This record gives sequence, C-alpha cells and structure tokens, in this order.
Amino acid sequence: MTQIRRLTQLCPIQTALLKEKVMLVDRSDNIIGAASKEDAHLMSNITKTGMLHRAFSLFLFNSKNELLMQRRSPQKITFPNLYTNTCCSHPLSTIPGERDFTSGAKNAAIRRVKDEMGITDISYDDIHFMTRIIYFGASGGTCGSDTTWGEHELDHVLIVKKDVEFVPNPNEVSETRYISRGELEGLLEDEEEFPVTPWFRIIARSMLTGWWDNIDRLQELSDDKIHEFSFPPLEEESKH
Repeated sequence: MTQIRRLTQLCPIQTALLKEKVMLVDRSDNIIGAASKEDAHLMSNITKTGMLHRAFSLFLFNSKNELLMQRRSPQKITFPNLYTNTCCSHPLSTIPGERDFTSGAKNAAIRRVKDEMGITDISYDDIHFMTRIIYFGASGGTCGSDTTWGEHELDHVLIVKKDVEFVPNPNEVSETRYISRGELEGLLEDEEEFPVTPWFRIIARSMLTGWWDNIDRLQELSDDKIHEFSFPPLEEESKH
C-alpha cells in the first residue's frame, strides 16, 4: 500500500488539500513554476532538486502584547502536534490575488486564518510585512518516516496586532494559547512539553523578540532582505 493511500484513509480532508497548487520560486523569490502541495512537500523532490516554494507565517498579537499560538492538529500531514505561530500556510498559484509578491502573502493569510482559526476580522491593512526567510525542515508527519515529508520554504513573515475572536477548525488546530514575551524563552527550552515547528523556532530565536519589544513601530523594523537559515541535503552533494 502506498504512502498516499494510507494518507487518504487516515486524513481525507488534509489529503485533499495536497492537490492545491503552490508557487515554486527561486532563492530571490521569483516565481518559476507551480506544484501541488504534495509534490512541494515530498522530501524526495526537495533533496533531488532543491524545490523551494513560497509560504507565509502570520503572528497575531492582542492589545496586551501577547502572541496567539496554535498547536497543529494530529491530522496534519507535516509537523503534526507541534506548537507554532497563529497561522502558517501558502499563497496559491490558482488564486490571482495571491500570486503578487507580499500582497499575495497577505491575501493568503486573510483566507487561511479564517480557515484555520475562524478569524474573520483581519483586514489587509492590519497586516505588517516584516521580512522573508528561507529554511528547511524534515517532518515525520502522521503516516511516514522522517524522510517522507519536509518543508523547504521562502517564508513571508507577517504580523498583526489586534484583538480578535477565534473558533479554531479542529482538523487544523488542536489547541490555542496566548503567550507573553516573558514566557517565550522558557517554552522554547521545554521541547518535551512545548515542541515547536522549525520555522517558529528559527523566527523566535533570530527576529521575534526584537519585533515584540517594538510592537508599536513595526514599520521601522521591516526589511526587503531574504534571510537564509537552513538548506536541504541535496542528493548530488551527498554522493561526494
């Protein structure tokens, strides 16, 4: 029985989402093609060609300057049961308003934060673009070995400060919590009780605290850079 057949049996909603088309990009964030989410997240493709796709990560703070975090549901194919920022997903190549650079990432964030968290009162102007990162991470997923699924993303990092109501989708999110700035370091150190996604750990360790400490002047802190953090082990390199 193939990996995909097992996925279909275990999590049909998440498996159906694998058909959505994400944008493949080069390391300068230029669109060079499209691929299904399935193809973009298979480690065999990532390590063979270095396949890189565009994504976004949204961090939502309330008026108390607390960060809304979610725990990814056990049904998620990549990184199930891990804590992460408010919403993480992909602009889609089939939605015209999501193909344009950062405006596309913002439009995708509005769509997906509704789907995942039931948040309906975030507008385009509420969202601050901060920067972009490239990272790689391997995931065991719900139905495979550590080398079946992975992430190799050029991630647009977005921040919102707003008090919102939310009703999480249980197929996407198993738990939510607000955390304070003072709690962050302790939670990151407690990997057994608070396991986090690789992109959240990278952003939290490198950039998040500076933004958090200056949450009311985010526009001054944004940049147009692409920060590269981790790379997939390519097959050709491993042969040498």
